[in-house]
Amino acid sequence: MRRYEIISHSSKETMDFAAKLAEKLQQKDVITLEGDLGAGKTTFTKGLAKGLGIERNVNSPTFTIIKEYKGRLPLYHMDVYRLEDTFEDLGFDEYFDGDGVTVVEWAHLIQEQLPPELLNIHIYHHSESERKIVLEPIGKRYEELCKEIIGNESISN
Repeated sequence: MRRYEIISHSSKETMDFAAKLAEKLQQKDVITLEGDLGAGKTTFTKGLAKGLGIERNVNSPTFTIIKEYKGRLPLYHMDVYRLEDTFEDLGFDEYFDGDGVTVVEWAHLIQEQLPPELLNIHIYHHSESERKIVLEPIGKRYEELCKEIIGNESISN
């Protein structure tokens, strides 16, 4: 699997990168976000929302699990952190197969329910204000998307 990496030097750069990605997203696209608390998952999602033309304030759906926002495409923002100790069928597939873009924070907790093709994004603290953003495309659609957004340079196969 190819991996693509960028370094973001600020929250604004992270949001701008996510907004650029959002401009290329289509119905049924699924993005998973992994990273420590405070790494920037919600900041990244705010950038996606901006790129989708969503004007509402986006915040983490930690206690509601799923929030929906209307824009050029609907954005389904999931935070499944609270599902760590339980297994519930919350109808995730209805969102994955829906007419919008789905973003799942802490997606490893529902790994069995994720679609076979998606874009994994890992956000790491690189320094106080910098983040390393690693994209791992699974499937041809997402590989092409990464090439279009970042270029042909991957960091590993």
